[in-house]
Amino acid sequence: MTFDYEPSELTQRDELLYACQELTPILQAANDTVEKERHLPNELAERLAQAGLYRMFVPRALGGLEADVHTFVAVVEKLAQANAAAAWCTFISNTSTIIGGYLPSPEAKLLFENPNIKMAGVFAPRGTAVRTVVDGVSGFLVNGSWMWGSASYNADFITGGCVILDKDGKPEKLADGTLENRSMVFRAEQVSIADTWHTLGLRGTGSNEYSVKDAFVPASLSASILTDVPIAGALFKFPVFCILGVGIAAVALGIARLAIDSLIELATKKTPQGSARLLAERASTQQHVARAEAQLRSARAFLIDAVDRAWSASTDSGEISVALRRDLRLATTHASEEAVQVVTRVYSCAGGSAIFDDSPLQRCLRDVLTASQHMMVSESTYELTGRLYLGLPTNSAML
Repeated sequence: MTFDYEPSELTQRDELLYACQELTPILQAANDTVEKERHLPNELAERLAQAGLYRMFVPRALGGLEADVHTFVAVVEKLAQANAAAAWCTFISNTSTIIGGYLPSPEAKLLFENPNIKMAGVFAPRGTAVRTVVDGVSGFLVNGSWMWGSASYNADFITGGCVILDKDGKPEKLADGTLENRSMVFRAEQVSIADTWHTLGLRGTGSNEYSVKDAFVPASLSASILTDVPIAGALFKFPVFCILGVGIAAVALGIARLAIDSLIELATKKTPQGSARLLAERASTQQHVARAEAQLRSARAFLIDAVDRAWSASTDSGEISVALRRDLRLATTHASEEAVQVVTRVYSCAGGSAIFDDSPLQRCLRDVLTASQHMMVSESTYELTGRLYLGLPTNSAML
């Protein structure tokens, strides 16, 4: 990326994208290593953190960037063009830091005193937390196990969603009858990570299962993103589930961009067996590239439009309507689905060259297929959003 103006004139988004560009050679060179080790090397995660890429969603009052969601999409997408695992870990680390906007100020300041903090976590309430007091400090005794712990290998702090139990071991309920769920913030040393991440793609994300046993968490290091009131600011009024989906879509779009670029590079050099012409000179290749570009750009445009409209509402009124959330969730799932189709198209067009382990197209296919299996971009999104478009009674809590 080339800028024709002074660094002082760069916007926050420009600066972050410039940091991504500076890291691109390092990220590209690390692809084989992260796949083999099945997690990011600590030094690579530290480089991402030092570049500010892990504090996009840390509140400004805590030394973070409190970036807009469009910037988050652009950064994650750019990283995915170089290293999908690094992009995924960046997405997860940022969404995990959102909890900083829900914690009491003194505790939040202590938690985020390290500007290069690395966090991971899972919102799903797969743990249990019993209210207790230790050394005069009110808190919770937590036990649980969480799957999909992306970026946990490098994390300083890891969160886990929990159902709150009373002293008799029964789930506590809110006024509306639903179970009380809270996210707990664990120190890395409180967490055990199991070696479970053996997968088709996104191998370098280290998305292992992790667990805690009788871990004490002060009440001040717990929060509910569903019922607690966050600090002021557009970011913390933006639906967390929408941000999760947007992060997946951004990774998928970045992978699809890499796949198209990789095919173009291959096609201008490869002469298929039995042919006297370059692959690029085939009419079928030309059509595939053009269709892939149209698919990718259209899907991205829909996503960015939905993100920007939702962000404007969050900035202007602090309220994002069900209609805006519906459109954003649809755009997110659509972008992920189209990315799979784009990668599949260009992979097929590349022929036998794409099947080898050293082919970026092979890795793109494995990575995008893995990303597309996330529940936030599953086919059920179409049913959910379709019901809303049709005006049918719909539970929109997960929008």
